Amino acid sequence: MTPHNEAKRGEIAKTVLLPGDPLRAKFIAETYLEEARQVNGVRNMLAYTGTYKGKEVSVMGTGMGAPSIGIVAHELIYVYGCKNLIRVGSCGAMQEDLKLFDMILAQGACTDSSWQNQYGIDGVYSAISSWELLKKAHDRAEELGYPVHVGNILTGDVFYEENPDRYKTWQKMGVLAKEMESYALYATAARAGVHALTILTVSDSMLHPEETTAEQREKSFTDMMELALGLA
Repeated sequence: MTPHNEAKRGEIAKTVLLPGDPLRAKFIAETYLEEARQVNGVRNMLAYTGTYKGKEVSVMGTGMGAPSIGIVAHELIYVYGCKNLIRVGSCGAMQEDLKLFDMILAQGACTDSSWQNQYGIDGVYSAISSWELLKKAHDRAEELGYPVHVGNILTGDVFYEENPDRYKTWQKMGVLAKEMESYALYATAARAGVHALTILTVSDSMLHPEETTAEQREKSFTDMMELALGLA
């Protein structure tokens, strides 16, 4: 057990889905997992383990931002031995062809944070997803008939930007959308030699005044959840 996770060793599966919202973790467990049981409730960062089509899988909330998912991912990897960490989250679209509820497979993550500084790297580290999980997710999406966008995203530290047009510099570089966790997840997984992938659903747009509700983000991103669960 850790200061943030009361699960005993062996109670968390090798594959873990990581929504930011703990209530989304609860919804996924109750909706999709068989024999789901809660294994963590510390700080309301709810975690559940059950089976999906006969395969053991866990789901755990991470909270918001790189520091929060960094703690969760580190402990899942080094304490609980998790090998496949799949973030299922929402994002703000930066490109015109992205609409509400579109799905993104994050091939890589840019960032404006200082996360990489801890590694003492003399340069800029490119945080990328696991090719194995990315290919499997893309193939699975095609099989299910789910249209997906594959490309680069931005992991930002700031939600309420002082300069609302700041995203445009990233937009010009072809970055698809912004969220707040994936760079930390990808870097943590790479350092540990395990697999990580982020699957996102567009919840709002930086180009248009439209957005999903909190309830929709919690319960209506079903294609994303089913795609992620299939990777187990």
